[in-house]
Amino acid sequence: MFRPGIPLPSAGQSTEEGQPRPGEEAPRPSAAERVRTLVESKATASLTIPGATPAAKTVESMDDLGAHAPAARAVSPDGDVLLLVPGGSAAARAAAYAQDDEATCVMEITDVAPVAVAHRIRGRAWVGGWLTPVRDRERAAAAALLAPAGGPLGELLGIGEALAGGGGGWALLRLEVGEACVDDLWGADAVEPDDFATAAPDPLAPHEAELLQHLHAAHDDQMRGLCSLLGDHPDRACGMRGRAIPVALDRFGLRVRFPDAPGNPFDARFDFPEPVRNISELRRAMHALFDAAAD
Repeated sequence: MFRPGIPLPSAGQSTEEGQPRPGEEAPRPSAAERVRTLVESKATASLTIPGATPAAKTVESMDDLGAHAPAARAVSPDGDVLLLVPGGSAAARAAAYAQDDEATCVMEITDVAPVAVAHRIRGRAWVGGWLTPVRDRERAAAAALLAPAGGPLGELLGIGEALAGGGGGWALLRLEVGEACVDDLWGADAVEPDDFATAAPDPLAPHEAELLQHLHAAHDDQMRGLCSLLGDHPDRACGMRGRAIPVALDRFGLRVRFPDAPGNPFDARFDFPEPVRNISELRRAMHALFDAAAD
């Protein structure tokens, strides 16, 4: 049954105050899909190499701590994570000198809502495994996957030269996934490497930030109007003059925060009639929500 408006449980059931999680019956992406989506997204990522410690903790030696943000990342058909990192980084050095899969690495990805709202961190994912350099003939295939991830930033940093094998101060690495987990708006779950390899990222992920910002800036009335879909919930009355902030969007639906609700601020999930696969289907699904709220 199409139930477009569902108030979520109290904030006490979430990892961060103000970000409650849906019940088990809610249609949802799998844990593997959520990790894959974050890995292939533009969300901030850092690499940690266990055991890499600096001689002195100065600003100049911070990279020796073993943490660095990759300039670009992608996922290979086999489920390995491809990373482009500075050639002098701890990750590049560890991969270059390691033997017998001894260079272990953990990549942490932090997902932040693209709109201004309290409790803005929506979740985190961790992918752990083994680092090796991408060598010789494998570089061309890796370059084809990573080049779109570099985008205009890649041109500015000379990433294209590095991908082509010219160096340019960059190293191309492979992170063979050994384990993964996610702790986000949907819950906390572990992910097997095979499930990660076969999962598909959410089709709306590349457009989510732009779409949420557009809804927030240009459709404030419709966002607030969605409160009428929540039914008779006196303790969660929206207050039609209050704000309604879209904080997450995926193929299953929209999550909206009502921070000015009388009593307790709350989040609500507005499920689409069926999962969407592209922007055209999303447009129809959003119209269905807005039309239902206006009736």
